[in-house]
Amino acid sequence: MEDRTPLRLAVAQPLCVPRDVAANARAHAAAVRAARARVVLFPELSLTGYELDAPVVPVDDPRLTPLVEACAQTGALALAGAPVAGDHIATLAVTGAGATVAYRKMWLGDAEAHRFRPGDAPTVLDVDGWRVGLAICKDTGVAAHAAETAALGIDVYAAGVLESATDVAVPDQRAHRIATTHGVWVAMASFAGSTGGGYTEAAGRSAIWTPHGELRARTGSEPGELVGASLESTARTG
Repeated sequence: MEDRTPLRLAVAQPLCVPRDVAANARAHAAAVRAARARVVLFPELSLTGYELDAPVVPVDDPRLTPLVEACAQTGALALAGAPVAGDHIATLAVTGAGATVAYRKMWLGDAEAHRFRPGDAPTVLDVDGWRVGLAICKDTGVAAHAAETAALGIDVYAAGVLESATDVAVPDQRAHRIATTHGVWVAMASFAGSTGGGYTEAAGRSAIWTPHGELRARTGSEPGELVGASLESTARTG
């Protein structure tokens, strides 16, 4: 057991306006300020909506300024979803210093593969001594992805996801498997509301699970909700 300061992590599901990066960045910024957390996790493609033809979001896009400023003011790391250069579905790591591409989705859905290319490697971020492994949606359903990420030595498996309301149980099943198999915290920020790709009613219900697979915190199904938890130290896997 390692003696570390607990990591305050929040999962957020802001209202998303299709393709409106400026409006969505403002909503992300509001969530960051409300969360009072060190890490704030957002759903898959949260900055554009699940619009597979949306233009890429450059890391120096001025529309991200409100989110950068919110992170600067709160000391938060925001993990937001966006399409990025190279035709990848990605997680942007946003701090007060700006945005970087932190992770590129490795396992694509069939429709996604018509435009996007898979990322080639798992990613782990170090946040105050906590090792946070990143995932995006379908990655969470591929056992090899969690295993390869956990092999890098992680404390938290953090995923931005999108599920239909009819598949609301899927993230729970995957989170329980990942948490109990690898002994890590699992956080999933799940899209809420309506978005492209036929997702007229997304599941929401973003949540955080303990390394024993127990539910620690959960939102409801409506856009604009968020919830946080303090993650205590655990024996690191890998």
